[in-house]
Amino acid sequence: MESERQDAERGVGRDVLGAEGPEVTDLRLVRGARARQRVARRAVDIASLDGLDGLSIGRLAADLGLSKSGVQTLFRTKENLQLAAAECARREFERTVVRPARSVPAGSARLRELAERWIAYAQTPLFAGGCFWSANLPAYDSRPGAVRDALLAHREAWLELLADQLRSVAGAGSGDVPSPDPELAAFQIDAMCNAANIAMRLGDDSAAGKVRRVVEGFLR
Repeated sequence: MESERQDAERGVGRDVLGAEGPEVTDLRLVRGARARQRVARRAVDIASLDGLDGLSIGRLAADLGLSKSGVQTLFRTKENLQLAAAECARREFERTVVRPARSVPAGSARLRELAERWIAYAQTPLFAGGCFWSANLPAYDSRPGAVRDALLAHREAWLELLADQLRSVAGAGSGDVPSPDPELAAFQIDAMCNAANIAMRLGDDSAAGKVRRVVEGFLR
């Protein structure tokens, strides 16, 4: 028993992840994940200004005071870096626009809340260059691949979210007023948001009000 106790204290007979032990390895994994998140978040800001093609491992390393080799180890390829930026942007959008709106009842109230959250997202802005997808989808709409797929998946989810609220409005209606086509209306709202993002970046203070008016037009 004494021998077993001493062995246990020295680490003999237990599973370890390398000679340094699991605790050290786990800490490194945590630090690596945090570094990856930090780099990806900075990449979102750069891509919102200069596009995903403007990303480089060297630029991110210089911006964040990291070694180029360290950033290279985290992402391996430029495409992986671009995909990490797209995923980070999606999570941030979900956190600031979509998730808060889910606390509001589905239908007209949630659609209005989504519009208000989107306006705040573009006006503040959450990303340095405004809407991440407005900045990047035009460059990738004709370039098949994983990056295009990631950008497209977000857009399709956003359009479906808008359409769902419009379906809820139609389902709760009296039938006296014709309901809009949910998919078409969602497309029009999204198009207005894209136009408003450009207008806001150019200093048009009336753009937010136009988004509200377009949304209200589908709720009357």
